[in-house]
Amino acid sequence: MSGLRVVPTWRHGQERLYVCGRDGGNIAWYDREAARVNLLSEDRREDVLTVLQPFLTGPVTVGPPPVPTPAELARLTLHPDDDLAPNRPGEALLVALDRNPAPPHRLRPDPRRRALAAEQTVGEALDRLDGAGWHALHSVPLPGGDRIHHLLIGPGGLFTLHTVPARRHRVLITDPMVTLGRRDPVPLLRQARTDADRASYALTAEVRPVLALVDPGEVSIPVPLREVRVLRDTEIGDLSRLGGVLKPADVEALHAMARDRGTWGRV
Repeated sequence: MSGLRVVPTWRHGQERLYVCGRDGGNIAWYDREAARVNLLSEDRREDVLTVLQPFLTGPVTVGPPPVPTPAELARLTLHPDDDLAPNRPGEALLVALDRNPAPPHRLRPDPRRRALAAEQTVGEALDRLDGAGWHALHSVPLPGGDRIHHLLIGPGGLFTLHTVPARRHRVLITDPMVTLGRRDPVPLLRQARTDADRASYALTAEVRPVLALVDPGEVSIPVPLREVRVLRDTEIGDLSRLGGVLKPADVEALHAMARDRGTWGRV
């Protein structure tokens, strides 16, 4: 008897089968998705393959674990307090509402709640693109108390998304102004471009701005816009169809850079 046992675990939504020795230490692991058995000790190759045999679903590659890429090394060495990847959509608004909730006697709904719901809607749509090779970061903090609502990195390039809660209002966009219903126009396109410019400076890569309208009514854009893409929240998924700009290794490297809080300290 080899004394080895197989222990199934889940990492980032993917199953791995670890092969452990009598002392509980890992000897190898089987990554089903990669069809690879990673050996920590070549001396136990035959024992490992024997104990894994009932679990193997086809031909596999057997060898030492692959060398981490620079992006993986950067992620592994990043302090948890500096990692922006765990940020929830609307993270800054959630913190602000927790620290300073609206008075209970307030007659009108707190506008921060509408803004939060809009960012959560867009953020959830972006997070669904993860399986298509895209990465989304939310509530990216910038110097001066500013922030980028969402940053999307994937095969189609890099995008900053500025979220606008429209609530079935008619939306009129005349560069750089955006008018919601009867409200006063606001230069939101200027803000969207500024977000993209700051992200481009931080990441030394081209970043394109997107204005994300959540639950709008009629949207009117009389004159074609310069640079800025306007999307309804129901159209966010269309970004996943874009490609041919970044290779997977470039996507991972840019994501590793973008998730580091220190990257954004001088923009």
